[in-house]
Amino acid sequence: MSDDVTDTLLEIPLFKGRAADHFSYERLGGLTNRNFRIGVEGEKDSYMLRIAGEGTGEYIDRKAEEVCARVTAKAGINAEVLYFDAANGVQLTRYIDGAVTMNSQLFKDLGAVARAGQAFRKLHDCGENFSTEFNIFTMMDEYLTMLREKNAWIPDDYEKTQTQAEAVRAALARAPAPLVPCHCDPLAENFLDTGARMYVIDWEYSGNNDAMWDLGDLSVEAEFGPAQDKALLEAYFDGPPPPDKHARMVMYKAMCDLLWTLWGAIQVANDNPAENFTAYAEGRFENCKKLMASGDFKSQLAVLTG
Repeated sequence: MSDDVTDTLLEIPLFKGRAADHFSYERLGGLTNRNFRIGVEGEKDSYMLRIAGEGTGEYIDRKAEEVCARVTAKAGINAEVLYFDAANGVQLTRYIDGAVTMNSQLFKDLGAVARAGQAFRKLHDCGENFSTEFNIFTMMDEYLTMLREKNAWIPDDYEKTQTQAEAVRAALARAPAPLVPCHCDPLAENFLDTGARMYVIDWEYSGNNDAMWDLGDLSVEAEFGPAQDKALLEAYFDGPPPPDKHARMVMYKAMCDLLWTLWGAIQVANDNPAENFTAYAEGRFENCKKLMASGDFKSQLAVLTG
């Protein structure tokens, strides 16, 4: 086994008295972190170990993440959190047996889409607040500042498109939504489906936010079409959605692509080798521009501007 994985496990109090050869592991996916399914000699249950990626401490508040992870585990949305070290981002959770890691293809099942909507509603109505706020426009400003300080690359014409997004900022601010605990980074792969229940994992970017951000971001990340958007909204609202909520969801579909464009540029600046983040950022940027030019986006923006 990799020495750093072994060393990390042996520092966790749950495994006090264990030896390196008591562990087995399987490397799982992850864009910025290293994730492992851990087996322990003599134990039936498996565990999930997350070792934080290099440089992620620059833009992820690990203390805030721990609050989010524990609140959502208590609410039955997240996996059980067994250990969390906010100093280095090491996290150990219970492995969820019988669950399938979702992707855009699996989310073509409208039943799975509905379970995701119900999980979001359970999260947003859990009654506990997170310790930080996720404000997309503040984050854009912070990410741009970080990139400029590094004299780093951003896609051509980015700032022109962000200027166009100011109309969205103004429209959303006309009737501010209440802030509720939100995942804020709902990649399809952050959903684990048992067929009866949907779990949501990876709370690094979570914070109090407009609930419709989560729905809009999932729609983009999992490449939803109109039927999936309808199923998601109706499962969440237990019926047809209010027009203004639908409109806010569509606004956030564009804004999440704009935000993750900058996030991708930060990965480029940090020389993250996990994938081609230049192509990732450029792809997200093109998606944003395409959606903002669509008739649906313009009509939904008109709903908010009245």
